[in-house]
Amino acid sequence: MHSESEVQYHMKAPIYVYYELDNFYQNHRRYIKSRSDKQLRYGLKYTDSSCSPIEKSDGLPIVPCGLIAWSLFNDTYDFTRGSMGIVVDRKNISWRSDREHKYGKDVYPFNFQNGSLIGGGKLDPDIPLSNQEDLIVWMRAAALPQFRKLYGVIEEDIQADEIITMHITNNYNTYSFGGKKSLVLTTSTWLGGKNDFLGYAYLITGSSSIFLSILFALIHVKIPTHGDAAYLSWSRKNGNN
Repeated sequence: MHSESEVQYHMKAPIYVYYELDNFYQNHRRYIKSRSDKQLRYGLKYTDSSCSPIEKSDGLPIVPCGLIAWSLFNDTYDFTRGSMGIVVDRKNISWRSDREHKYGKDVYPFNFQNGSLIGGGKLDPDIPLSNQEDLIVWMRAAALPQFRKLYGVIEEDIQADEIITMHITNNYNTYSFGGKKSLVLTTSTWLGGKNDFLGYAYLITGSSSIFLSILFALIHVKIPTHGDAAYLSWSRKNGNN
């Protein structure tokens, strides 16, 4: 499927392409525990029950195992401007620390999505997990049921009033859990990207702190309290003696 959209404002590169899911609880206890960090790092020699219920398929172990990997997001996006394609850079979209320290460079997908029950995207069995950046981004579980994950980066400006055509391969089934999915293009400033939740949280927390500080100051001025050494336990003992 494809959709056209007119860009309302000048978007300066880099432009970040996110997919957004709503009503998807990656923070569910059973879901978030269904993984093996040792297997992601060291491979087949670690197959433990923490991946239940996605541990094996047809009697063979699965790499990567667990519900998180099994439900990998697999929609794809392409963009054109007129007859010209817009390149989306899919590299370095994950955290460097994850690539280098959490996913093995010699660990390859094995028996993944080969059973009768298919969850989400497939993985190239010839590419090590440390280079499977879609998987690495997806495996960093979100704390809230509505979240965005980075799909790629556009390294060219998009001018205001330009018509951008988005070509979407609609693979991921959100109907099964009553969810929604969206495509988001955004830029960032030296302050970072747009995040209304954090802004509201900081404003509410800061305002509450200022209000409580003023309240306690007024209480202190109206009802001053002074320390009296006579009430100290050692003073009473000395007085009794």
